[in-house]
Amino acid sequence: MLKWVRSAARALIVREGQLLAIRMQRVPGEVFYILPGGGQKHGETLVDSLQRECMEEIGTRVEVGEMAYVREYIGRHHHLRKLHKDFHQLEVVFHCQLPDGVVPQPGKEHDKHQIGVEWLPLSKLNDTEFYPEVLKRLVVNGEITTTGLYLGDIN
Repeated sequence: MLKWVRSAARALIVREGQLLAIRMQRVPGEVFYILPGGGQKHGETLVDSLQRECMEEIGTRVEVGEMAYVREYIGRHHHLRKLHKDFHQLEVVFHCQLPDGVVPQPGKEHDKHQIGVEWLPLSKLNDTEFYPEVLKRLVVNGEITTTGLYLGDIN
């Protein structure tokens, strides 16, 4: 079996103390949240792939800012190891903003496990199944602050 590292780009969008997240469902009743974005296609820049993924998942392009952090996800090292044993992804996460007046909603080509788009209050993030979990520890005074750009292999 050929194995490779998948590259991806994600959007970190915080507004008025809330984080824009994609609501996902593995199986009925098992809901979790992730950042908008996804896999990079051959020939796309990270920003191009982020724009495409945001159109698919939240129905709009985004204003892409500075890089927030880079993370790796090596599935066999984390609690979903049975599902993700051969999955390795390198994610570049960018600070982003929505264009003025845009209300995010699922796009026409969203992921098959996506069941919605939600603003999650940062104050309640600890009570939510959200990935990457490290973001819960980076909330300071209603904002997500990143100090180191490379966070390593995290879930």
